[in-house]
Amino acid sequence: MKLNKPKHSLFRNGGYALEGFIDIVKNETSFKWQLLMLFVMGIVAWNLPISFSHSSILFLSLFIPVLAEVANSAIERVVDLVTTDYHILAKQAKDVGATMVLLSLILTSLIWLCVLVVAFELV
Repeated sequence: MKLNKPKHSLFRNGGYALEGFIDIVKNETSFKWQLLMLFVMGIVAWNLPISFSHSSILFLSLFIPVLAEVANSAIERVVDLVTTDYHILAKQAKDVGATMVLLSLILTSLIWLCVLVVAFELV
C-alpha cells in the first residue's frame, strides 16, 4: 500500500502549509474568531504600559488557542473523512478536540492573569 506522502521539500511543504492556512481561513469560522482574538489582543498586549518581556509573553500566548484550533480542525476533518454516519467514537474525537480548544483558552487566560498581576505588581 502506497501512502499519500509527497516527496519532501522545504518549498513544497511551505506551499502545503499555506494551502492549509488558506483553506482553514475560508472554511472554519472558529479559526477566524481565533485570528480576530490574536489580532485584537495582540494590539492590547503591545499597547499596555508594561515591559517588552511581559508584552512578548502575552502576545506569544495568543498563539496557543490558534494552534489548538488548527489541531481541532484537523481532527474534525479526519473524522468527517472516515464516516458521515453518527458514531460515538467520532463524537468523542470531536468533543476531545473541542476540549483542547477550551483548555487552550483557559491556559491563555491564566497566562494573561499571571503576567498582568506580576507586571502591575499586584502581589
